Amino acid sequence: MSSATYGILLFYLIAASFSPLITAHLNLTLPHQHPYPESVVQQVQRKVNESIERRQILETVRENKCPTGNPIDDCWQCDPNWDKNRQRLADCAIGFGQGAMGGKGGQIYIVSDSSDRDTVNPSPGTLRHAVVQEEPLWIVFAADMVIKLKHELIINNYKTIDGRGANVHITGSGCITLQYVSNVIIHNVHIYNCVPSGNTNIRSSPTHVGWRGKSDGDGISIFGSRNIWIDHCALSHCTDGLIDAIMGSTAITISNNYFSYHDDVMLLGHDDKYLPDSGIQVTIAFNHFGEGLVQRMPRIRRGYVHVVNNDFTHWQMYAIGGSANPTINSQGNRYTAPDDPNLKEVTKREDMDNGQWDEWNWRTDGDIMVNGAFFVPSGQGLSNQYAKAYNVDPKSALLVHQLTSNAGVLGGPRDNSMSMSKGGTTGASSSGNAESNSGDVNLFGMIFSGAGASAASLQSQTTTLTLLAFLIILTLYLTITNQDGQLSIPLLLLI
Repeated sequence: MSSATYGILLFYLIAASFSPLITAHLNLTLPHQHPYPESVVQQVQRKVNESIERRQILETVRENKCPTGNPIDDCWQCDPNWDKNRQRLADCAIGFGQGAMGGKGGQIYIVSDSSDRDTVNPSPGTLRHAVVQEEPLWIVFAADMVIKLKHELIINNYKTIDGRGANVHITGSGCITLQYVSNVIIHNVHIYNCVPSGNTNIRSSPTHVGWRGKSDGDGISIFGSRNIWIDHCALSHCTDGLIDAIMGSTAITISNNYFSYHDDVMLLGHDDKYLPDSGIQVTIAFNHFGEGLVQRMPRIRRGYVHVVNNDFTHWQMYAIGGSANPTINSQGNRYTAPDDPNLKEVTKREDMDNGQWDEWNWRTDGDIMVNGAFFVPSGQGLSNQYAKAYNVDPKSALLVHQLTSNAGVLGGPRDNSMSMSKGGTTGASSSGNAESNSGDVNLFGMIFSGAGASAASLQSQTTTLTLLAFLIILTLYLTITNQDGQLSIPLLLLI
């Protein structure tokens, strides 16, 4: 038999063995990819419009509890006692990452020690000790603190880093890594001055320590992960990307963040020829793209990105770029071009001429163009697969400034300008840098019952599905691709 025949037989043997697990996923192009992205887009815009209408009603009766109309903030911030139920935040995500549970249902873990001395045996009370635990955890901070990482911080499944109520700064070597994990929420922290590091052992769970090569120096690196939500953070001054999502990562929402002072802001997709990145689906909403930014807000390969109600106030090359036929759906954003007459275009197709990209599905719907900015759309006359994505009225376009007015970290400077002016440190209180004695400090706060066991069970099931899907995709890719890396039509029909 040929290698292709062996590959097909192996596919059917695996499918037959695990058919109860994969039946529900047969309508997906790739594992964990939403089959109808346009429905997610519509849902996002409906929530925005509902929040704006609610705000307008409250204004008529002179109530100002929810002044912005931002649906994420309205979900939890309108409650003056939000701190009594922090885990309510997990119900507030929108878009492709709305399924991110984080540590919902788990215990509250209180970080009381800002040190990061040992990447193999982290001290209880440190952020590193919290994020590698197996069980779902909702991680909060006892005081203001600057956490200077020794090496990259590898986060385990089902974790929420919740910086509300404290002034939390994460900086140093490696910064934050999400690799082959799911259900992570990162909220309300400053992330900056991240530099490459590695070539050392780093713990990723209570039972696993692995050798790590040199990292890229990303602020947040998302690698082969899903159900991720990054909200109300301030990111700047990193060596590589501020946020990179690659190697088949999907189901991601990036919202309410303040980006500044960086070149390659956000990369979505590993390589033009890496087929699993066709399943990347990301919502980018209510962010402020501010001073000192150059490009990649984002730059996407193959996947689908919904860019909605962001304020782009600065770029030195372009705002949104892509390659390998990604779908870009831009709705209700404000693009303010620089004064340079050669830098007015919002979009950039990487290394392609018109004949190659004119069928790519790039849309602008209700965007506001300022100072000569212009968006070059493409894809007229394509299939109706994404048609519904363009039929939602983006009523919020004229309210972009209001929707993004709280972008960045809440409760203090929204961006990292104060940190940069002090050479990468902050005026954090001395108590934030105090080291804990694990014998005297209770690291865990309130226990929320019920959801912990189900989250662990879900994690086990999704891990099995992930491994299965990887085997199937790898087998098909190795055995039924031609020399150009494209799937042949006859074998697609077999699948």
